[in-house]
Amino acid sequence: MSVQKKQHLLRNVLIKHFYYNNRLTLAELSHCAKKSLPLVATTVNGLIEDGYIHENGLAASTGGRRASSFQLNADKQRYIVAVAVDQMVTQIVIYDLANNVKVGLEKRELVLVETPELTERFIAFLKDYIARSGISLNQILGIGIGMPGFVSAVKGVNHTFFKLEGKVTLKDHLSAELGLPVFIDNDSSLIALAEQKFGSGKDLKDVLVVNIGWGIGLGMIVNGSLFRGHSGYAGEFSHIPLSQSNKICSCGKRGCLEVDSSLVFMIDRAKSEMDSGVSSSMEQVYKTTGGLPVDHFLNAAKSGDPLAVSVLSDAAFLIGKGISTLIHIMNPTLIVLSGRGAIAGKILMAPIQQAINEFCIPWLAEQTEIRVSTVATNAELLGAATLVIENCNFN
Repeated sequence: MSVQKKQHLLRNVLIKHFYYNNRLTLAELSHCAKKSLPLVATTVNGLIEDGYIHENGLAASTGGRRASSFQLNADKQRYIVAVAVDQMVTQIVIYDLANNVKVGLEKRELVLVETPELTERFIAFLKDYIARSGISLNQILGIGIGMPGFVSAVKGVNHTFFKLEGKVTLKDHLSAELGLPVFIDNDSSLIALAEQKFGSGKDLKDVLVVNIGWGIGLGMIVNGSLFRGHSGYAGEFSHIPLSQSNKICSCGKRGCLEVDSSLVFMIDRAKSEMDSGVSSSMEQVYKTTGGLPVDHFLNAAKSGDPLAVSVLSDAAFLIGKGISTLIHIMNPTLIVLSGRGAIAGKILMAPIQQAINEFCIPWLAEQTEIRVSTVATNAELLGAATLVIENCNFN
């Protein structure tokens, strides 16, 4: 490898460390990158000249002379487009290099029913948002997209949604249409990445992240790295056969965890109970609109609505049963409850812990901590931004 290429790779590595750690000294950078202090200092000087980083005061004293600290320059006009897709809604935001929101979050209802127009509508939304942002394409490092389904980040394909005819991959098609580097990954994997880099899993090596959403996803951090399995599709927690019902899952099989524990199930059950005459604070919204927004349901549970709490608790108990299986197999340090459903917060904890007490070997369960995410609301968007940082080149 040429000296020039080695220097370019080191630039990328240092920028990533700044992105994940905010402020760092030269000594800390040298330790993180496992490179000599003189080499790191030279590279940092180059990054300062190019405007990527700047000096940011002195680090805390460790007993000797206080070292200078550095951080990414938020004024450097380089931006990241982050996109979070779920089965109902697509969200998009533009961040600067310090993860500050440069262009505000927008949402668009986009139900993932496979039709020829689905991909076209998705691209049109992204194009329109980027055009209205006023940011030129040469200032954008790339677009990171998290989406549900069987997604191969390496191949750039989604075998469940946004299917394309011919040999072109979804990643390449989106890149060609949008005129920017595009990186795609499974939503649960990106949520796990966000938890590892910015959330409860930071600095931990073995962490499982349960994505409570329209399905029940799983992202796995094993020995400090995102674990994908040999073909890239590990983590299909939704489809372990734990349900006692005979309902058919979206995958075509029966007995999958998600049919009795996903947000789709919770909303449907809450509406069914109200149709049967059960009283709830959610009745007015349901009767007025004929629907039940998921955030309204989760907030009702947080406010102590008996029906919402009951529905959520039953689903959480089944999730806890699944988590017991994960503890037995993986022996993680931490399990994080994340995704959209984590808005319910501590209400999830009691039934999940009850299931773990019932189904998990006690001495093994005691070695795993369960936490509700602190970044759940933005986890997929942060993960999508991280996907760009991990894959783009900083020229």
